[in-house]
Amino acid sequence: MTPFSHVYITDTASFMPGEAVNNQKMDAYIGSINRMSGRIKTRILAENGIQLRHYAIDENGQSQHSVTSMGAKVVAALTEKTPLQFLSAATTGGDCAAPGLANLIQGELTLPPLEALSVSGICAASIGALNAAASAVQSGSANAAVAVASEFPSRLFKASRFENRNTDIDFDAHFLRWMLSDGAGGAMLKNQPSAQGLSLKVKWIHQQSFSGDMPTCMQVGQSIGNTLPGYLDYPTLAEAEQAGAFDLRQNIRTLPNLFDMGLHEYANLVKAGHLNPKDVDWFLCHYSSERFKPMMAELMQEAGIAISTEKWFSNLSSKGNTGAASIFIMLDEFFKSKKASLKVGQQIFGFVPESGRFSVAYFLLEVVDGNVSPAQIPDFPPVATAEFAPELAHHLAPPPMSAEGQTGGVADTLKGLMAVWHGYRSEVFRTDIASAIMHGNIQLNDYLNWMECWIPQVREGSLWMRRAVSSMSPQYQQLAQLVQTHAVEEQLDWQVLYQDYVQAGGKLDASHLRRNPGGEALNAFMHSYAARQNPIGLLGGIYIIEGTGQRIVPTLLPKLKQHLSVPSSVLKFIEYHGENDQAHMMRWLDAVKMVVNIDANAAAEIVRVAETVAALYLQQWKFVSLNQ
Repeated sequence: MTPFSHVYITDTASFMPGEAVNNQKMDAYIGSINRMSGRIKTRILAENGIQLRHYAIDENGQSQHSVTSMGAKVVAALTEKTPLQFLSAATTGGDCAAPGLANLIQGELTLPPLEALSVSGICAASIGALNAAASAVQSGSANAAVAVASEFPSRLFKASRFENRNTDIDFDAHFLRWMLSDGAGGAMLKNQPSAQGLSLKVKWIHQQSFSGDMPTCMQVGQSIGNTLPGYLDYPTLAEAEQAGAFDLRQNIRTLPNLFDMGLHEYANLVKAGHLNPKDVDWFLCHYSSERFKPMMAELMQEAGIAISTEKWFSNLSSKGNTGAASIFIMLDEFFKSKKASLKVGQQIFGFVPESGRFSVAYFLLEVVDGNVSPAQIPDFPPVATAEFAPELAHHLAPPPMSAEGQTGGVADTLKGLMAVWHGYRSEVFRTDIASAIMHGNIQLNDYLNWMECWIPQVREGSLWMRRAVSSMSPQYQQLAQLVQTHAVEEQLDWQVLYQDYVQAGGKLDASHLRRNPGGEALNAFMHSYAARQNPIGLLGGIYIIEGTGQRIVPTLLPKLKQHLSVPSSVLKFIEYHGENDQAHMMRWLDAVKMVVNIDANAAAEIVRVAETVAALYLQQWKFVSLNQ
């Protein structure tokens, strides 16, 4: 979290090359490669909601602009009347490997000496550039700074690049051809608001990278399967092109994790007091598709962190997805189209997720009038990053106060659980077994070792649930019925998992399988807690266990299929959980609502148990041995 006290966006600008291109005319610019390409196009466009976009190439595939020239047009518009001391520029792919984009823009405009910073990345690179420019103004090293982002992905999408290939063109390479388009945008930042009209005060910028948790999701420069480190490792660039190393591709199977990370990091910001969703007047969210997961949306609503849809602003349908430039193009259209109706004091919240190797970025702006003395912002508390300690922590700070000044509600419960889950998920993907699966190093024996300690753990699930049912007093009978229903569904799961194990070559009889130390500790805790009177805190444990099946397992499944080279019949249990745990989670949410209405202390207890179960379940993951 970087707080700012005297940084203001006084102007914005954008540049969209060429005429707007509708969905029917896309083929004239980037062209269908084959029949599969056409089918993918229909499917993708039906989901992403984009109707118009702009290309910096013409219908013959000739470049009409460059990344540099588009960025330069934005900078020129912003600096027409303002001397510049700092320039930061972001892009996913510049016109050349070096020098950096900021230096190229400065050269094209023949700007006088200034501090320049080039930011390489994908969507969130723009916020890195914005943060650098704001920091330069805040520190006093610059009175005026510009942050700009420029993108030109259509150069990679031309059908001519895919002709006469010796290798198949995979879905991941097809996907982004129908998603991305070209454009540039930027913002002028100063140490005081504009003397005329409204400005946007930068209150804080927050960036968080999860690149250490998971493998790359979106990339250009490596071959299919990443058989070589990068395009420069091929004997010739022609061979790199033939291998698909210059294809911009996205692994859509790991993409759902981005929304999960963004949601929980956002919940942390709310929990830490940096943002109150009810105070947000406008929400600028960079997203690639109009399609969102209903369950996540409902959880946001129940957690009290949802922002009503009438406050959302997006120009995805009319400007397309321009990568790093998207948020600046969006901000420019918002500021200019809404300026007449904006009021002093209104809050503008921005969110930019990046799927490259999973990063999220946020910012908070406030509408100010240059004729009014800016109020001093309060000191910000340290950001809660939800770092997860593996120790068995049984004590949590009290849950945060809700907007109504009360504790113990559904929203407080979910905020606390989100913080626990955020850290747990990150740690799970760092374990040896999950890392081996995600990086393609998993062997069949590793999978069998995992199953041998997981099967007996799953087998006990319905048992501790039934024990919990028998421990509930009459006031919780409705909850008992829900848990009993779930226990019935779970009682045969271990047999399905055991059959997967046998199908994969497992030799041990089910009675000889043993939980590893982490699994033993988790099982002992669940049984012990279930024996208490009214063990309502088990809802926190179920949140972690079912969440693992609903969010983590679906990410591991395609990697297991890819690298184990086994038939789908070997992965029935994992596939079942990925498809059905969403329904389980919605039933769980109903149970939480029921419990917090009965017991005012339920929220703290549910979160406390969730933290304990997360710590123990993490140990189960950590104790899975690998034969490498």
